[in-house]
Amino acid sequence: MFGFKLIINQEHPKRILTACLKTGRIPNAFLFTGKRGVGKRITAMTFAMACNCMGKELNTEPCGSCKSCLKIKSGNHPDIITVSPSGPYIKIAQIRSLCHILAMKPYEARLRVVIISDAQTMNPSAGNALLKVLEEPPARTILILTATQSSDLLATIVSRCQHIRFNPISTDNIVKMLIDKEGVDVEEAVVVANIADGSLSRALSMVKSSHRTNWPDQRRWLITAIGLDLPESMSMQPIGLLLAYAERLSKNKSIISDFLEVMLSWLRDLVIYKYSPEKIINRDLIDKVQCASQQIDIKSLFSKIEAVQAAQRNIEAKANLKLTLELLMMRLAFG
Repeated sequence: MFGFKLIINQEHPKRILTACLKTGRIPNAFLFTGKRGVGKRITAMTFAMACNCMGKELNTEPCGSCKSCLKIKSGNHPDIITVSPSGPYIKIAQIRSLCHILAMKPYEARLRVVIISDAQTMNPSAGNALLKVLEEPPARTILILTATQSSDLLATIVSRCQHIRFNPISTDNIVKMLIDKEGVDVEEAVVVANIADGSLSRALSMVKSSHRTNWPDQRRWLITAIGLDLPESMSMQPIGLLLAYAERLSKNKSIISDFLEVMLSWLRDLVIYKYSPEKIINRDLIDKVQCASQQIDIKSLFSKIEAVQAAQRNIEAKANLKLTLELLMMRLAFG
């Protein structure tokens, strides 16, 4: 199986894109929004392949085996251009370089495709430079921007794109894929899928980590050792011990983002349990969730959630990892 068939839980985006391919009426720019790991980038690449597939005059599904498809799959097609953040941001120099390329005709593609990943990270100068491209789109060129949400982009950029929203991947589909494709046992698959919260790439990174981790056990350690299961007692732990936890976490760089998602899923469950206990993620730990939820008030929970989210933002911005985690431990205990 190849092409759009591989993209799960995104029937609406696929329907829009295949309709564009069938009619030949393709907008100059698309904006794909949705959380990380739901298939925005692979959909963009598949669309680029379909636009340029040599198997037929115009395909709704790329053949995957023609010269053009093979070049795009290998990342060697000169007219399929990708732009992604350099560090925490997409910078003005990157967009200027793109503008220089777009001033020339495509080398060989029927339609040149530019994929700008994490477009929300463009700094203001980069955003304004891209806006000029969107106002005067180059011939035979399609721009595809991906972002988490449209509100993070300039309204003038959003207005010049056809906006397509991508859904979170269902937990059942993630569980099935982890079991069928990755050989994960049922218990771990359920835990990982729930923590991944609709992101297939996050689920896959958790099970494919080079430090292959048993996530049910790691989750229990994280929740218990740091004291998230007994929130009121966390502030009683020695500061040295909290800093030691931060140091231990900082040594697991490849999976630190997954650890932070575990924390978030747990803290959110403590909020949700107060109102809709049947909707919690960590269902297999419902007794612990109930106990912890009863110990802590909503204001403190929201403060702790903000602390974890701030740590996630700082890590994405390439801040010092150890210091970020030390600050997180302090805020979880005393914030």
